[in-house]
Amino acid sequence: MEQIINTIKRSSKELTKEDFISDQVVKWCPGCGAHSILSSIATAFPKIGYNKENFTFVSGIGCSSRFPYYMNVYGFHGIHGRAAAIATGVKLANPGLSVWVATGDGDSLAIGGNHFIHVIRRNIDLNILLFNNQIYGLTKGQFSPTTPFGTITKTSPFGTIENAFNVGELVMGAQGTFFARSLDSNPKLLSELMIEAARHDGTSVVEIMQNCVIFNNKAFDLFSAKETRDDNQIILKHGTPMLFGKNAEKGLALIDGHLKVVIPGKEGITNKDILIHDAKNPDMSMHMMLAQMNPPDFPIALGLIRMTAKPTFDDLIEDQIKNAKSKSEIRCVDDLLNSGTINEIS
Repeated sequence: MEQIINTIKRSSKELTKEDFISDQVVKWCPGCGAHSILSSIATAFPKIGYNKENFTFVSGIGCSSRFPYYMNVYGFHGIHGRAAAIATGVKLANPGLSVWVATGDGDSLAIGGNHFIHVIRRNIDLNILLFNNQIYGLTKGQFSPTTPFGTITKTSPFGTIENAFNVGELVMGAQGTFFARSLDSNPKLLSELMIEAARHDGTSVVEIMQNCVIFNNKAFDLFSAKETRDDNQIILKHGTPMLFGKNAEKGLALIDGHLKVVIPGKEGITNKDILIHDAKNPDMSMHMMLAQMNPPDFPIALGLIRMTAKPTFDDLIEDQIKNAKSKSEIRCVDDLLNSGTINEIS
C-alpha cells in the first residue's frame, strides 16, 4: 500500500483495530448497518497510519452522529446539520489533524444542505462519511431528502411526492473532487474507500448505503442481496474495465454518447468496447453518468467513482496568511496597538 503523504504526523508504532475502539456501549439497534461501518473505520484507521491523537471525528445529529462516542479518537458532537461547518473550523485551526465527519442523509442534505455543498465547493481537506438509509431513523421513520419518490413513511402515508437527491449528482454539482459509494454490507470495500479518502487532498465524500432494520429494512436488497447483487451492482476501480455480473460477463460501453449495458460477444460487441474506468479524469461527465445509474436499467455504481486533484481551501488560506505575514510590519499585538494615527483628545 502506498504511503499517505501530507503534513499529518504518522504513528511511530504499529496500531491495531482495537486501539481505535472506545469503551462506550454502542447503542445502535441490533442489525443496524452502522455497526459494520464502525468496524470498517476501525479497520481502516491503523492502515492509514497517523497518530491516534491526529484523528478527529465531528458529527451533527442523528443515528450516525453517535460516532464520536464509539471511536477512541478526539471527537466533537455538534448540532443538527452543522458538522461540516464545525469540521471546517477544526481543520483550519489545526491543519495537522485528519478530520472526519459522520453524518446522515437527513443531517447533511436537509438542514445541513448549504454547509454540505459549500464545504465540497471549497474543497477543504475533510473526509465526509454520509450514512444514507433513505429515512430519518433517530426521529422514528419520517421521509428524508433521499427517500425514493412514492415511498410510504410515517410522514408520507400516501407515498412521498418529493424527488429524491442523488448524493453523487449533488457532490459533483458542487464541484466535488472525490466521490465514492459503498454498501454497509461490504466492509472490505468500505475500508478500502476510507483509506483512499484519507489519501485524497481535498473534500472526500463516501456515501454509505446503510440498512435501517427498523424503519426502512431491505431498502437496498436489489443490489445488496446475494441472490440479485451480481446483476445489479458494479464495483468500479480506477484503470480497470467496467465489468459486472456473476462471471463478469456484462459491461458498460459508451454508444452514441450514452451509457449502455452490453455483453461482449453479442451484437458485435467486443472487449475493446468496454469502458476503462478513469476516476482521475478532471472532466466529470462520465463520473456523473456513473453516479446516476440505478437498477433495473443499470447496475448501481459502487467503489471509487471520482478522485481528481484541485487546490484545497486550507492550503490556499495558509498561503495567504504566510504571504500577508511576510509583507506586514506588524509582528505582534504591541505592533498593532502602536500602529496607525493616534489622535489626542483635548
